[in-house]
Amino acid sequence: MTVSTFLPDAASEPLVVLVSNRAVLTQPDDSLLLTPATVAISSTTGKIVFVAPSILPRESFPESSTYVDYGNKLILPGLVDAHVHLNEPGRTEWEGFATGTRAAASGGVTTVIDMPLNAIPPTTTLEGFRVKLAAAQGQCWVDVGFYGGVIPGNADQLLPLVEAGVRGFKGFLIESGVEEFPAVSASDIALAMTTLKDTPTTLMFHAEMLPPITDSVGDGVTRSDPPLAPKGELTSYSTFLESRPPAFETYAIEEILSMADLAPQLHLHIVHLSATEAIPILRNARARGVNITAETCFHYLGLASDNIEDGDTRHKCCPPIREQSNQDKLWAELTAGDDSCIRTVVSDHSPCTPELKLLPDHLAVQPESSSQDGGMLRRPSLRFTDSGIDVTLPEEKSTKPDTCCSGHSGEHAAELAHVQQDALSGPQGQGDFFAAWGGISSVGLGLPILYTTASKRNAPLSIVDIVRLCCQATAKQVGLSHRKGGLKVGMDGDVCVFDDEEEWVLRAGDMKWKNKCSPWEGHQFKGRVRETWLRGKKVYALGGQNGGFVSVKPVGEAITERRLV
Repeated sequence: MTVSTFLPDAASEPLVVLVSNRAVLTQPDDSLLLTPATVAISSTTGKIVFVAPSILPRESFPESSTYVDYGNKLILPGLVDAHVHLNEPGRTEWEGFATGTRAAASGGVTTVIDMPLNAIPPTTTLEGFRVKLAAAQGQCWVDVGFYGGVIPGNADQLLPLVEAGVRGFKGFLIESGVEEFPAVSASDIALAMTTLKDTPTTLMFHAEMLPPITDSVGDGVTRSDPPLAPKGELTSYSTFLESRPPAFETYAIEEILSMADLAPQLHLHIVHLSATEAIPILRNARARGVNITAETCFHYLGLASDNIEDGDTRHKCCPPIREQSNQDKLWAELTAGDDSCIRTVVSDHSPCTPELKLLPDHLAVQPESSSQDGGMLRRPSLRFTDSGIDVTLPEEKSTKPDTCCSGHSGEHAAELAHVQQDALSGPQGQGDFFAAWGGISSVGLGLPILYTTASKRNAPLSIVDIVRLCCQATAKQVGLSHRKGGLKVGMDGDVCVFDDEEEWVLRAGDMKWKNKCSPWEGHQFKGRVRETWLRGKKVYALGGQNGGFVSVKPVGEAITERRLV
């Protein structure tokens, strides 16, 4: 049998043919099957044109075909990371399209969806989206889709952004940490829901919220006093964890659900779910017919607060990494099958420059070029307010607004003066979890993290389940399941080649993102991505030329097609 039996024009069609004893294929009913397989991709269109659940020999294909036999290595669909901060333009020193998408490609991720912040301008207006698209042009090593943002006063921009091709929208119920992306109130959420209710899109929320101190859980909440001022050393992770309890997440989710009837068909989604106390709330809502799902992140599944050393601000993120017991419950929900409210797993890659992490000297990142201060990156002048307290230096008080992240008044800033002083204890504030930027760098590392952690836990999470969570379901979440997230005829020829036997330790040199700072450094993994193919073109090969990026130039595209489902 030759492929011409199924593809009469194959003789004139340049093909890339990939075969393996183990591949995860998408069946006609969208179920997934681990099987020996042959996958043929058109070099002209970049689409998969032929799939067989068996290995066909080279002789079955035209001589002009590129035929690669991967033996027992796994062939998987390219991963779809539906939560990545690329930050360009405006904060390109934190991350950019070129470096962020290279990191994605090195980990088998062939599609990333860029968050509407922390770029300047954010993707909250049609003009902001155009600026971002212009910045991305010619830089992307994988395909990139985009989210829009929901902030106070931009409801008139939402439908134009849908028409322009954004994949969904994100809003914060607590301050984001950057002033150009403020938190939304209850009225803002209601307006966004009613505006988008008849639109094929996803409305997502960073679901943390200050517990209500007023009688209402509405607009006043984001302007109320901070409920939990830090009690303890600000270099202690336990102090930071106690300042952002599970109630922050449960109150926010309840607030969102209280308005869900305004748009019963609209897909609502909770990003980076951390607190398992929210799971019964989400399950009950889904049982009532509310169209709501959640995602969790690789760091919540693989890191636990029990093991975080004081001062190691590489681990700071919001919501926080919680206790081992909480992680165990996240895994229980993740592996609950069709009943689970956690439908996807993503990176939430949210990088910054190393100095903004305020690392103590023994963890400080060495810059690639030497500097006059001996190579250590020092405390920045920029302050972030994502932890809910004012950490402004006393000498800056005359030049900065007398407020902190939740709109606190001047008298309130005075009440927190002792917090400011404590925040600056230690050399240049190093190891301060409240002043450091919150975010974990891990784009492209998710597959080894998830595979390794599941193996160590003996969790009932197979490679097929990982494909479902990180490829198929993430593609569906952003309306791209017709072309991304599966190995099936007609879909993009995006392929990840994964060696599930290789053991390795992550070093700074393995990090392909811009700033080599991550809590995963030094962790040992089982399983490594060997190659990544994007629409039939090999873009990454471990150990290959140019750091592994074997294509001559970036071949990724900006995805701006209007979402239909």
